[in-house]
Amino acid sequence: MTASEVIAKGGVIAFRTDTFYGLGADPFNAPAVARIRELKGRGDDKPILVLISDLAGVKRLIAGRSVEFLSAANRFWPGPLTIVGAAVNTLPEEITAGTGTVGVRLPADESVRELVRACGGVLTATSANPSGREPARSATEVKAYFPRGLDLIVDGGEVIATEPSTVLDVFSSPARVVREGAIPRNVIEQLFA
Repeated sequence: MTASEVIAKGGVIAFRTDTFYGLGADPFNAPAVARIRELKGRGDDKPILVLISDLAGVKRLIAGRSVEFLSAANRFWPGPLTIVGAAVNTLPEEITAGTGTVGVRLPADESVRELVRACGGVLTATSANPSGREPARSATEVKAYFPRGLDLIVDGGEVIATEPSTVLDVFSSPARVVREGAIPRNVIEQLFA
């Protein structure tokens, strides 16, 4: 079964993103997203990141794109920047964790964008690891973390990234870096100086 078939049937996959391996499901399928939370052993305290295959995907996830959102997207996408904005009201609480927000990233890796496109243009990508453990860097590590519970592991080879994506919250005012990662904090902050 292909990744797109698994996702269409409400399944969960693991795949290499542009940073580490991630757990993928249709973000609008609440039971599939709940399975990801269960696999990770994660409570409902953190929203789940969603990858998009192209800029059009933003409209499906983010309500009212702010000037800060557009500035950051225009400057750093495609690339390792997750932008947190106001979630559309059709996203399930399993994605937003009751925050009313969602983190979105347009990956720089074309093969990752192709996979997301094949899976409907939007795909969850929370790191493929039990909560509190290091993110998986290979399909072998994913299998070791999750011997059961995944419908498919897409082996995209070993990860070459050394850092996660930087997370920028533009829902808050002023915009703030929540997690420094592949893009340094000072580079992001220069955009809003």
